[in-house]
Amino acid sequence: MSRFARCERDTKETEIIVELDLDGTGQYDIHTGIGFFDHMLEGFAKHGLFDLAVTVHGDTHVDAHHTVEDTGIVLGQAFLEALGDKAGIARFGYFILPMDDALVLASLDFSGRTYFAFDADLKAERLGTMETEVVKEFFMGLACGAQMNLHIRQMAGENTHHVVEAMFKAVAKSMDMASQIDERIEGVLSTKGVL
Repeated sequence: MSRFARCERDTKETEIIVELDLDGTGQYDIHTGIGFFDHMLEGFAKHGLFDLAVTVHGDTHVDAHHTVEDTGIVLGQAFLEALGDKAGIARFGYFILPMDDALVLASLDFSGRTYFAFDADLKAERLGTMETEVVKEFFMGLACGAQMNLHIRQMAGENTHHVVEAMFKAVAKSMDMASQIDERIEGVLSTKGVL
């Protein structure tokens, strides 16, 4: 069964195409126009073992906000589409990821209900050309697009690059865990019978 999705978003602020294969090997082709963001999405694909292609033409002459937030939304929508009816998936995923001084917890539920919690202190105002305040907007968009509960908590870390990179990798590992098929599960993992 193929778990592949292609999603697009076309507005006056951004034009985005995302192609996602949940059962990939971590191959990626990322072009957002924001170097640091490309680096984060490449790590997301590699460590989540997702095959991911992202092409974005955004209003980066204004700032990174629309490009980063909208990419999160479309990537989340791709996950939602690729998961289909969610039959057989583990549903929950979590990971505590160390990266040098940084330690980040990510925990999520592909519940069909959106909730987002973010507890972090990003000391640097920008990383390359990307404002660090848009990191939260990316993950909020991802949670909304995927219709999932997502909690991210910085447990340690002074270096903002390390903290943010640990977030992307921890969320990727959690999404990989939650999207895995468990043959013991009949239908969806819910007493309600739907997710």
